[in-house]
Amino acid sequence: MRRRVLPVVAAMGAGLAVVLTAGCSSGGAQGAPAVEKPDLTVAAVPVGDEAGLYVAQDLGLFRAEGLHVTIDSIISAAVATKGQNDGQYDITAGNSVSYVQDQVSHQSNLEIIAVGSLMQPGNQALYTLPDSPITTVADLKGKRIGVNVPNNIGTLLISELLKDHGMSPSEVHFVPMNFPLMGPALQKHEIDVAWLPEPFGSIFGAAMGLRMLADLDQGAAANFPVGWYVVTRAWAEKYPRTLAAFVTALRQGQEIADTNRSEVQRVMEKLPQPYTVPAPIAAVMTLESYPLTISLPTVQRVADEMYQFQMLSRPFRVSSMLG
Repeated sequence: MRRRVLPVVAAMGAGLAVVLTAGCSSGGAQGAPAVEKPDLTVAAVPVGDEAGLYVAQDLGLFRAEGLHVTIDSIISAAVATKGQNDGQYDITAGNSVSYVQDQVSHQSNLEIIAVGSLMQPGNQALYTLPDSPITTVADLKGKRIGVNVPNNIGTLLISELLKDHGMSPSEVHFVPMNFPLMGPALQKHEIDVAWLPEPFGSIFGAAMGLRMLADLDQGAAANFPVGWYVVTRAWAEKYPRTLAAFVTALRQGQEIADTNRSEVQRVMEKLPQPYTVPAPIAAVMTLESYPLTISLPTVQRVADEMYQFQMLSRPFRVSSMLG
């Protein structure tokens, strides 16, 4: 069942027009102090998880806050935080599991500034070839499952699915590879099953007739917080006005992404290659929900699930990552 997307209300459209016309390069409201760092580089995995970011960029919402934002494409947040620590990226947008891992291992000192997305039905799923003998979750025992990065959000969601069906993650084999390679890997029988978030599920489904084996938005993983936006603590302390301006524009982008499907379709069609989504796919792909605020119980779910599946050696309080 697809999530119903409400049309943009008139008041929001009017507010957006005001934002777009009132913005200037000095940033923020007239007379407000300029942002400390107007030029920002944001690293993001170009998938539906980050729709709010791409909407904000496309509609000039960052520019209206005095920011010039460049978005660099990455394959996973797992490879982005080193660049963030080294100053290559100001802000990263990626999966929540990687950020908790980096924080717990003291590889980074991160602050969550926004929750990018919450999983919805059909948005994250396992897929097989149409003639695959794998037809139930029980058939996954001993099979190879493609994930973009091992010990990450994909393996966590799949582990929850397996547990709900009386299986252990140790009973399958996770094979790391980039999302654009998973369809061909299925055809070459290099993997048996692919974990595909949108838009890749819809892209390969249409091109290859893939069959959805299991929707990951179920059981304990339903409505799971997939994507976060983070900065380092040092960066947040050095650039508070810049951070506030970025969050303001991002929140507007999130609201539009959550209520106006046509805007999400438009930005998905503009994603850089090889992530560009064809218009027919953008029109039918399922979307996540894009929250405007950070809920502590929601983000705590990530660490709790990680601990359950031994991705953490001890419990972790995600509140320590909030500003």
